[in-house]
Amino acid sequence: MFDPKAIERIRAEREAWEARELADFVRRQPEARPEYRTGSGLPVQRVYTPEDVADTPWSDIGLPGRWPFTRGPYPTMYRGRRWTMRQIAGFGTGEDTNNRFKYLIGQGQTGLSVDFDMPSLMGYDSDDPRSLGEVGREGVAVDTIEDVEALFAGIDLEKISVSMTINPTAWILLAMYVAVAQARGFDLNKLSGTVQADILKEYIAQKEWIFPIRPSMRLMRDMIVFCARSMARYNPVNVSGYHISEAGATSVQEVAFTMANGIAYVEEVTRSGVAVDAFAPRLAFYFVAQADFFEEVAKFRAARRVWARIMKERFGATKAESMRLRFHCQTAAATLTRAQPMNNVVRTALQALSAVLGGAQSLHTNGLDEAYAIPSEEAMKLALRTQQIIADETRVPNVVDPLGGSYYVEALTTRIEREVLAILNKVDAMGGTIAAIEAGWFQREIADSAYDFARRKASGEAPVIGVNTYVEPAAAAPDMPIHKVPPETEARQVARLRAVRARRDEREVARLMDGLAEAASDPAANLMEPTIALVRARASMGEIVNRLRNIWGTYVEKPVF
Repeated sequence: MFDPKAIERIRAEREAWEARELADFVRRQPEARPEYRTGSGLPVQRVYTPEDVADTPWSDIGLPGRWPFTRGPYPTMYRGRRWTMRQIAGFGTGEDTNNRFKYLIGQGQTGLSVDFDMPSLMGYDSDDPRSLGEVGREGVAVDTIEDVEALFAGIDLEKISVSMTINPTAWILLAMYVAVAQARGFDLNKLSGTVQADILKEYIAQKEWIFPIRPSMRLMRDMIVFCARSMARYNPVNVSGYHISEAGATSVQEVAFTMANGIAYVEEVTRSGVAVDAFAPRLAFYFVAQADFFEEVAKFRAARRVWARIMKERFGATKAESMRLRFHCQTAAATLTRAQPMNNVVRTALQALSAVLGGAQSLHTNGLDEAYAIPSEEAMKLALRTQQIIADETRVPNVVDPLGGSYYVEALTTRIEREVLAILNKVDAMGGTIAAIEAGWFQREIADSAYDFARRKASGEAPVIGVNTYVEPAAAAPDMPIHKVPPETEARQVARLRAVRARRDEREVARLMDGLAEAASDPAANLMEPTIALVRARASMGEIVNRLRNIWGTYVEKPVF
């Protein structure tokens, strides 16, 4: 982009400035630290000039909507369509969460996002002894299709996108969602949204799994293939860096490990004989917006560029849609503090702004009280208003990639890209993502990063306002109104599950369960249709999981020290 002679003149000017004005000023007023680094540990210079982007070709930056999509996946970005404002909700029964959905829609939310309780995540029915005390606590309880019917009662699924945060049991929730939509006469090809589904990040970071890795990858394949054939606008997976980051990974590791998982899913599906361009356009991603503002903006831009290269150069994709990374973003729950919780409003606003400047397609902003409990309605409304203020008052969305061309942002984007590609080369050398998971490599890397941050936080090197600096006495803590799930919720959910079992056709359920087991024994069979048939017959999630657990067994992690 720059003439070599111009770069030399700029270098000479910078060196003269360092020797004169800078040296004189630093003698009189030294800088606060001997060195500065990003949250990921990348060195940060005092100032950036065209020297720092001289080796970044214009083609790597380019224009929005053009390969490699550094500046955004679409030509007009938010001038044509705002990001989806998708606040997460989920607690109690389907009816309880449905009421929260309708409240948020009334406040201007433009997409639904569902959290499920721990029994639903892990494949236990609400009346299982292991579910005691957890039903509806940190998400909505789902046992049968009737819970999903209640969850989306009165909501037009063709007009609002639905994201479901679910992992080891994702294929069952997708089956229930499909069966409910079909029963209401909706066109599956008009449904939009995503099921998070990304099971590899569970083995790497979040630790919510049921089956061994290989059968879990088969379920991922089946969801992706089913959606490619039957749900033209639906994303069968959000390849998720969010939980990798929350477990302690740096922003560079977040992108690299997420890309490694995405590569594994593409390999799994293409091995089954499906052409990459037949399914890749519907793959989506899920990242976090962390505290280091400029690193986060650069991270999102670098992620798009890396994915575009992977899809074109590694997998031979030819459609622009296959190479175009689209992502949902959530502000960082791990940065929220119980101390001085009003500070969380500021943290969330700045993180949300970095996501918008980085080109997110949808966004969740955390409630200020999430360090205490599931957010209250007031906290969720304020979080939603934060997005709306960014969208309607700041005028930030008026320009596509407004930080594009910043010497610092462009240099950092390129640096992150190179760091990510270096990590992916290491993963390839280990035999790929699954081999690296089985060896505990990702887990060790995250543990080391988490420990490093904990050490810097404890020493004060990493300041956290209200926690290790500007600390107030405990007596100054505000009295926060906390969302509480009524104690009778569990009894109501268990009663509904037992009532469903009492009136269903048990012989039909048993017949369909045998069909599922037969399909599971055939590696080429797709398990989505047998599962859809089972949930229509009112089979419960726990029953479906138990049948496959008896066939596939469960996963046991190799300890990492």
